[in-house]
Amino acid sequence: MKKRVFIVHGWDGHPQANWFPWLKKELVKKGFEVSVPKFLDSQNPRIYNWVPKLTKAVGKPDESTYFIGHSLGCQTIVRYLETLPKDMKVGGAVFVAGFFQRLTGLEDEPGIPETENHWLNTPVNLQKAKSHLNKSIAIFSDNDPYISLDNQDEFRDELGSRIVVEHNMFHFDEGHGITEIPIAFNSILEFAKK
Repeated sequence: MKKRVFIVHGWDGHPQANWFPWLKKELVKKGFEVSVPKFLDSQNPRIYNWVPKLTKAVGKPDESTYFIGHSLGCQTIVRYLETLPKDMKVGGAVFVAGFFQRLTGLEDEPGIPETENHWLNTPVNLQKAKSHLNKSIAIFSDNDPYISLDNQDEFRDELGSRIVVEHNMFHFDEGHGITEIPIAFNSILEFAKK
């Protein structure tokens, strides 16, 4: 079976941003088929647009299908997993700077509260999502200006993710010079070992 990886960008993101091109290139070298879908209206993301887009991009998932999400992309992946049929499993997921509780430092930005409320106040069944996930890791930064460390609780307690806190990686974004995340690459390699 072909091992496939889907990299899911976040709010106001795009496929060529941050560390996505580097990660895609490195995974392709290891024989993975890698897709970085472009989610439309990334400045005004909505669950009802993003989850169907990911569903269409993936087609039929299996245990050789892996996901890597950044920020809001993590919620997109979890909400996608929640929609899968009962006995379907995927190989694993890497969640980078994900959140389910709250965002910080964005209070004064126009349009932010509406989008934030849309994602944080729409219920998600984390146990159901976990039932489709073989393995996962959630990676946080100790100085992320938007994602506080208490956001790791749901990943650890509900999704069963291994938690890693990196130092001085900000929001894992190119604006802070982050264009590679070796732990995300290594985690997919580890998940894909049979």
